[in-house]
Amino acid sequence: MIQLSAAAPAAAAAARPNSGITAATPSALYAGLGIRPVINGVGVVTVLGGSIMPPEVIRAMEEASRYFIPLPELQKKVGARIAELLKAPAAMVTCGAASAIAVGTAACLSEGDAAKLRRLPGREGIRYEVIQQKSHRSGYEHQMESVGAKIVTVETRAELESAINERTGMLFFLNKAEHDGQIKMEEFVKIGKARGVPTMNDAASDATPKENLWKYTALGFDLVIFSGGKALRGPQSSGLLLGRKDLIEAAHPAMSPFGGIGRGMKVGKEEMCGLLAAVERYVKIDHEAEWKQLEARVATIRNALKGVKGVKTDRHIPVIANEVPHVTVEWDESRGLTSKTAVEKLLAGDPPIHVQRPGARRLLISVWMMRGDEPAVVGRRLREILTA
Repeated sequence: MIQLSAAAPAAAAAARPNSGITAATPSALYAGLGIRPVINGVGVVTVLGGSIMPPEVIRAMEEASRYFIPLPELQKKVGARIAELLKAPAAMVTCGAASAIAVGTAACLSEGDAAKLRRLPGREGIRYEVIQQKSHRSGYEHQMESVGAKIVTVETRAELESAINERTGMLFFLNKAEHDGQIKMEEFVKIGKARGVPTMNDAASDATPKENLWKYTALGFDLVIFSGGKALRGPQSSGLLLGRKDLIEAAHPAMSPFGGIGRGMKVGKEEMCGLLAAVERYVKIDHEAEWKQLEARVATIRNALKGVKGVKTDRHIPVIANEVPHVTVEWDESRGLTSKTAVEKLLAGDPPIHVQRPGARRLLISVWMMRGDEPAVVGRRLREILTA
């Protein structure tokens, strides 16, 4: 009985992963590697590890790790369940959003033909051209090119219509660039439907609000992509490919454990089950309550900077991608402190604080992934730096 009582606190902590943990919480694992955990004031970005997985996700991954199962069967069962939750014709789990771009492109180029899939990245007998707007170029073109695609860029509707030919295999749309291009998504989809060319929408960072998870498939995109490790808070190395059933079926053999061009894009049973748990959690949690928490974190940082001479703060919500409350901090750099130096000072502290620097005199701070007293720590450190 005494032994059980002594073990109870540890057991309780194990049952509540991440409970009360912040960047300041000691970590034997990272300390042993010589790495300091940081306060994430950037948001759900890959370079900082995406997001922190909630207990439901960790439990699902841990349970999945105990058994052997046929991966292709699990992929289809998990995909069917996710498709049902997200009101999509079909779905599959990928090893990140970039992987979803690659295997989705392979599905469009091979058109479900196993012989064509085996020829990729070769182009013989393949509709290998992918058209996108010039303003939608982002660096993710490499994922399409890796499976044999040739990128064709356009700017106007007339150019898009003219560019479509017998070699066109797909039209690619970058969701976060919706306001930058001349061809808006509804028009883009309409053209694809009229010309019989599949359309793909990379909405990796756009799972907020949650209705976005079914908005783009309902709009008519043939394939839609979301990151699994960002807003959904699933495993960092997971992604979602949603859309037409025939294209999802064509994407399956393009990825591990099959011998297709995406053999290296392995998704383990743990990531599949973890992402399913993340999606199930995300569609049912109280998003209004979470929004209030974010607003409170924003207020904490802004209040800490009240009265600092020459410093202006504001609440900011991006128009698209990561549509959650942020804090902007601006000041006159002629006082001697540049935004670059401010960032360096934040990184040099203990714990280090990562924020965005959109330009001179300005910092952009995401409170989305902050925990515990971290907003107060950020506010205090900024006040010290800006009043020094």
